[in-house]
Amino acid sequence: MASDRLRGNTSIKTVVIDTSAIMMLFEFSVDLRLLGAYKIVVPTPVIDELKFLAENSKGKKKQIAKPALKLVSNFEVVDDKSHSADDAVLSIAKKYKGVVFSNDKELRKRAKSNSLKTICLRSKKYLMISEDFV
Repeated sequence: MASDRLRGNTSIKTVVIDTSAIMMLFEFSVDLRLLGAYKIVVPTPVIDELKFLAENSKGKKKQIAKPALKLVSNFEVVDDKSHSADDAVLSIAKKYKGVVFSNDKELRKRAKSNSLKTICLRSKKYLMISEDFV
């Protein structure tokens, strides 16, 4: 944010977030402000997954899914007709020329094979951003 202004980088990045990343925000207290200027986009299948977890899971997943649903109401929701949340994340990231934020190894691998930038959590406290993110 302030560092972006100092560097003259005023462009806002679009970050497409998946279920694992949303859940991770609550598990490990990650501060999204580390990303700088960004707009978070949530595909509708991701919201459907969170609703399923909130209603059908047990224990910690259920406890995290409920506040996660409240959090996503602050983000831009994009309707996508893909059959899976992963496909929706990739589709929207391509459409918006965005970055995929996920801790799902397979999804990140698919994103990289589609020349999409990625963000993930490392060591439960560091956001790892693909080198060409900035």
